[in-house]
Amino acid sequence: MGAATLHQLARRGVKVAGIDRYSPPHDLGSSHGATRITRQAVGEGTAYVPLALRSHELWRELEAERGVKLFEQCGVLIMTASATTTSHHGRPDFTRATLELAQRYGIPHEAWDGPGIRRRFPQFQVEDDALGYFEPGGGYLYPEACIQAQLNGARERGAQVFTGTTIEQVVQDGQGVLLRSAQDTWRAERVIAAAGMWSAELLGAPFTDLLRVCRQTLHWFELAEPARFPADSPCFILAHGSGDSDLFYGFPPLPGEHSVKVATEQYFNNTTPIKIDRSLHPDESSRLFSNQVERWVGGLSPRAVRSAVCAYTVTPDFGFIVDEHPTLPGVTVVSACSGHGFKHSAALGEALAQRVVEGRSAIDLSAFALKRFD
Repeated sequence: MGAATLHQLARRGVKVAGIDRYSPPHDLGSSHGATRITRQAVGEGTAYVPLALRSHELWRELEAERGVKLFEQCGVLIMTASATTTSHHGRPDFTRATLELAQRYGIPHEAWDGPGIRRRFPQFQVEDDALGYFEPGGGYLYPEACIQAQLNGARERGAQVFTGTTIEQVVQDGQGVLLRSAQDTWRAERVIAAAGMWSAELLGAPFTDLLRVCRQTLHWFELAEPARFPADSPCFILAHGSGDSDLFYGFPPLPGEHSVKVATEQYFNNTTPIKIDRSLHPDESSRLFSNQVERWVGGLSPRAVRSAVCAYTVTPDFGFIVDEHPTLPGVTVVSACSGHGFKHSAALGEALAQRVVEGRSAIDLSAFALKRFD
């Protein structure tokens, strides 16, 4: 969110600085891991669809501008593995909700039953009463490359970027917003805080009560039967139970790699940015494979050739927060994104830049306001 907003503000000629405690793109937040799914019909709710559609346009514009590959349009397959009603990001019957939004917005798609899914993509071992939603316009983004392209574009347009700099205090003194770090102090007319899992400690109430950090893991399982994965294999989300953690998602094998990236989500164990366990434990890979992947996806070996740790910063309703800080005039908060934000970041960056320059955004962001938690 920060890189996208910095890029869009710089494009509009705003005098802007980006400040980060690390050196993005990095692997210490929520925007890494080589690939991120992007989809147009977003089952989390109607408010997200315009952001997804606009982001796809912006990713293509950025690719053309920078001469880099950012978006692979391989399609996305969202499935319920059986007739069991499933939940994802707090939305019941997520697959059917996605299908209904695609119909409402005229997004090209296909709907399949279990035999249809297995015929088209034989790696998926779903039951006959499964429901599948296939969106050919979806695919995956290269998050590190997206962030780097936006930062490079912002710098070339005059934006300053300060890395290795931790903001320790944000205060409003009547003349603007003061940002203090151990190294320096900045005064700004407006501040946009896209601090991810550091948002609560940086911004205080009400974010200390609304946000929780959940450690997640990503795993790359070795291909045992490459023939089970056609060349046009899609990204996928496969739900198989009624809980938000009863699912896993994955990607097609990337060119030159002999593995498939798969991950699940957990919302039971909370952590903090300081205490998050960044160690990789082999039993986490084996549990994911034996408890979920092995039953529903064929052609993979239980051997994980790589793993990684990331974090979701989650709100009570799994939605975004994009709003003005209630006690710090001049500070706009864009976070947390509850584990499904990266695909929308290009359009959110544009919308926030429009707010700063024009006073309003072309896309309605009212669904992400803080007042819904009152």
